[in-house]
Amino acid sequence: MTAGTASWLPLSAGERSVAIEVLVHGPLSRSDLARRLSLSPGSLTRLTKPLIESGLLIEVPDGGAPAEGRQGRPSQPLDIVAESRSFLGFKVTEDMVYGVVTTLRSEIVARHDRPLTTHDPGEVVDLLAEMTAELAHVHPRLAGIGIGVGGLVQDRAVVGESPFLQWRDIPLAALVEERTGLPVVVENDVAAFVEAETWFGAGRGLDRFVVLTIGAGIGYGLVLGGRRVPSDGEDRDFGRRWILDPNGPLTPDGDRGSAVSLLTIPSIRYQIRAATGRDHSYEEILAGAAAGEPMPARVVDEAARALGTLVAHIANFAMPQKILLAGEGVGLMDVARDTVEETIRARRHPLATPVDLETRVSDFHDWARGAAVLAIQVLVLGAADG
Repeated sequence: MTAGTASWLPLSAGERSVAIEVLVHGPLSRSDLARRLSLSPGSLTRLTKPLIESGLLIEVPDGGAPAEGRQGRPSQPLDIVAESRSFLGFKVTEDMVYGVVTTLRSEIVARHDRPLTTHDPGEVVDLLAEMTAELAHVHPRLAGIGIGVGGLVQDRAVVGESPFLQWRDIPLAALVEERTGLPVVVENDVAAFVEAETWFGAGRGLDRFVVLTIGAGIGYGLVLGGRRVPSDGEDRDFGRRWILDPNGPLTPDGDRGSAVSLLTIPSIRYQIRAATGRDHSYEEILAGAAAGEPMPARVVDEAARALGTLVAHIANFAMPQKILLAGEGVGLMDVARDTVEETIRARRHPLATPVDLETRVSDFHDWARGAAVLAIQVLVLGAADG
């Protein structure tokens, strides 16, 4: 067995369905769990017994007195033992690796970041192995590693293309597994973030849910029937194909009026630099717009209208119960929320249900947590894609 793999693996299909239901929705009474999974009491007992004996599930107090007249021993709810194993999640950016250790329920218990000074795959793998060793020294019960990368990832193992790292066809999972002795899963960073929000965050329990991220790129994830819809388009080039204003601004590489050219941090900074001849940080541009400086105000207003249009398009076609807006670019909402919301209303039918738009100020540790959730899903629970 691979080093660090939990003693309760592998799970049967039935055991896995019970474990996932309790993990995501627990603690649950046995009757509630049987109803959710359409199981008889006998079948549920057969499936839960080995999970309890192995230490994955535990009976917990229900916090209430037994019902009047109840005969026999009261049934105690079942819950996951979240601390039974730990998981590593890494988010690899252009210049940093962000690392977290999480419990089985994805609570972050440690953070560890290191600068990325090279994009050479071998040296990046060396860095990931060093960070793993440092974290494993403090958290010895590691069961697996998840790695999130911007770009196209194949078979949750190979980075097919990553523009930010200039990688093509890098077998990252195999390389890191060889160095660490731990099982590894690699995924597009947006897809991993969507999985984490679907199981443990804003999309928990929802049938139709969308994640939209703005920052260095544009990310989009769709959840239908409570499951993420996988797509080959889950990479940072997604927003270049979504034209919001054919007469809008250009990006340095010639895209006009796309979500990327209007909404991403590099494009917003490029517009200001082209107009003023000076470089400004994203935070400085937002502050200038809030203060009424003409050029930042114009660029930020265009971005806000583009964001409102994009959200309205998503709501009109996907009809989600909620849209989560996240990423390092969501500070735009602090400055131009009114414009975004006015544009959403203008692009929707007057009688349409208002868009439930949740804004999340997220840092890269949230993205690393998403990668850890992929490790939990795939390596431990054997959950299928999405």
